[in-house]
Amino acid sequence: MKILLIEDERELSNNIVTYLASGHYLCEQAFTFDEALEKIDLYSYDCILLDLNLPGGDGLKILEEIKARKIDSGIIIISARGALDDKIKGLQIGADDYLAKPFPLPELSVRIYALMRRQQFSHNNTLTSNGITINLLAKTVNIGNTEIILTKSEYELLLFLIGNKNKVISKNAIAEHLSGDMADMLDSHNFVYAHIKNLKSKLNDAGGEGCIKTVYGTGYKWEDKDA
Repeated sequence: MKILLIEDERELSNNIVTYLASGHYLCEQAFTFDEALEKIDLYSYDCILLDLNLPGGDGLKILEEIKARKIDSGIIIISARGALDDKIKGLQIGADDYLAKPFPLPELSVRIYALMRRQQFSHNNTLTSNGITINLLAKTVNIGNTEIILTKSEYELLLFLIGNKNKVISKNAIAEHLSGDMADMLDSHNFVYAHIKNLKSKLNDAGGEGCIKTVYGTGYKWEDKDA
């Protein structure tokens, strides 16, 4: 899961990134109004954490821009501006949640998880497809009684594929999802192929053959046989 953290307080931003990274989230940072708009323009994110008080502009203007562009990222406002008017305005514009500073980092993590569960997996803590069961809280993957041990990238790739089941996902989209803005620095998508190959192999060994289809010249597709 890829997150953009828009927060000008660098120490707080770094603390949030360190904490979320321990939960296997891929986090990118923006510290100013202009930097945030640039990242939103160039990349896509599953969730955006948005501070309102930013150098160069108001975070609510960024929220308005996100909605004007019809970007479907989940948005959680994190701000010291705890006034009711700010909260109401942010939610009216289209934010999904509002968390007033200071807040415990575990609460932020739970809010992100709840938002992603609502958006991608219809409020469920357990995701199933083709006999594969994913416990989203424990981050475990099973086929029957067999647990499949995946790396962080393989787990994120599996969720990305299932979350877009029966849709062809380009190699570019997978590269950006797994690597964020580092994808621009890569000369090829060999690492995408490597992750796909390893994930396929582990699923096949556990009895989950034929779930990931290669669409030559385009990308990959999770074929949901239960649909």
